[in-house]
Amino acid sequence: MLTDAQTSQTLSEKRVILLRPRGFCAGVVRAIDVVKIALDLYGAPIYVRKEIVHNRHVVDELRAAGAIFVDELKEVPEGARVIFSAHGVSPAVRQEAKQRQLQVIDATCPLVTKVHLEAVKFAKRGYTIVLIGHSGHEEIEGTMGEAPESTVLVENVEDVDRLNIPDPEKTAFITQTTLSLDETAHIVKRLRERFPKIAGPSAQDICYATENRQVAVKAVVPLCQTLLVVGSQNSSNSRRLVEVCEKSGVPAYLIDDLSEVQPGWLADVRTVAVTAGASAPENLVEELVNGLRNRFGFNVFEEMEIKEEDVRFQLPAALERVVQLHTIARA
Repeated sequence: MLTDAQTSQTLSEKRVILLRPRGFCAGVVRAIDVVKIALDLYGAPIYVRKEIVHNRHVVDELRAAGAIFVDELKEVPEGARVIFSAHGVSPAVRQEAKQRQLQVIDATCPLVTKVHLEAVKFAKRGYTIVLIGHSGHEEIEGTMGEAPESTVLVENVEDVDRLNIPDPEKTAFITQTTLSLDETAHIVKRLRERFPKIAGPSAQDICYATENRQVAVKAVVPLCQTLLVVGSQNSSNSRRLVEVCEKSGVPAYLIDDLSEVQPGWLADVRTVAVTAGASAPENLVEELVNGLRNRFGFNVFEEMEIKEEDVRFQLPAALERVVQLHTIARA
């Protein structure tokens, strides 16, 4: 039984649970490194098609260092050096780059490339490809571009029910890498009900980082009254973390940084959980934690680790060779 002093101490505690894993995944680290190394090797300007990763702070930092972000390749001077973002591009974009003699550095996440290769494989076999994902997302645009005449996009179970497949026995599915695990499982279940012989990837397309961060959110939901997710609004994996939490009945908020935290969100909250999407820098989490301490009176901090991550991706081969040559030259 708690003493009066212990009860008073417990009531005065306001806890922050920091989830781990959180923040940068291997694909994001690789993509950011590609831009930084290219700037170091070749100097500014370096052009980047679309945002290298979906985080405002990261893009602003790289822009200040000399990266020029463009929406389309027509904005890049002919013959200039351009980096493709982590989300991947379609063959049509690659062909345009070749025609304009652009010097391409491809920072596509290897896990996105895996999905592209699956699309090519299924298309060559004559399958209709059902791509599960969010319309308008850059990753979806790139993947659909691999086999546009063979690919149909579905975003939910209702879309599956509306499908009209020419040959139901030659149907396959692939997915965007940053989806909700639960929602995707429901969609795949319905696809298998409608098309019992549907083929799929040998291993799930949803990336390890997306899965791990969602699993961590599910684990912390019973322990907190609110979740703060550090990430930009256009970050798919970050938005999924908010959705996963809210579907469990706990309020969740997606913020770029501490400045967006509203005091009303934390009124009467004794325990708040904090995580970060796969493209959000750790310094923003540290800034948020300091703000929760200094501005909002949270005084107990603990980390909750669900799974250790040790995934690393190599640099693009062409860039790796240049780095090695420069290293040798400097020795």
